[in-house]
Amino acid sequence: MNGAIGAILPLAIAVTISPLPIIAEVLLLFTRQHVRNAGAYLAGFLVGVAAVLSVLVLAVSTLDPSASEQSSGAAVVQLVLGILLLIAARRQFRSRPRDGEVAPQPKWMQGIETFTPRRSLAVGAAIGAANPKNLAVGVAAAATITSAGLTTGATLITIALSVIIAGSGVAAPFVVTVIYREKSHDILDGWKTWLSQNNAAVMTVLFLVFSVVLIGRGVAGI
Repeated sequence: MNGAIGAILPLAIAVTISPLPIIAEVLLLFTRQHVRNAGAYLAGFLVGVAAVLSVLVLAVSTLDPSASEQSSGAAVVQLVLGILLLIAARRQFRSRPRDGEVAPQPKWMQGIETFTPRRSLAVGAAIGAANPKNLAVGVAAAATITSAGLTTGATLITIALSVIIAGSGVAAPFVVTVIYREKSHDILDGWKTWLSQNNAAVMTVLFLVFSVVLIGRGVAGI
């Protein structure tokens, strides 16, 4: 199990430091029902990540229930995902805001100041489960977990740890608010500004790093 956790740790971190889900949590902490909205969004995000990873692990294990080591099929999947992330890195780099430009917010963030806890929960679940990057990382993590030959209990523990690590980035603004209360506004506002302007750069580096990791695993397993 330790080997599987070590292998998926970099993949979980890729979800952890994604700027846009964190920005949404920060913005919700400036709404009227800030604690309820941000808490609901965080819960939804964790549920979404857990659901997609669990489904992918089940799907991979169903397709190849006897796999106790990485199959050539899983290696090919990771190789393809690595190439796709490499293409995504190029797109992110080209979409970065130029000097003096303000990075636009995604459409799903528009009107976020009017969100209710129910809507925050739904948006968090959608971002956690349907984010293309999370899906790509989830496929790679599922292939890694399945190929480790873990027991059901060990698989569940590995998934739970992966979800906790993946959600820690979104949880960070909420924790800061709980600890610092009124003083947290200045801290979070600084985070929001930096993350918004540097989202493309951060994602470019992330995609590049993990494309190399996945391509390396894919080539080694073929």
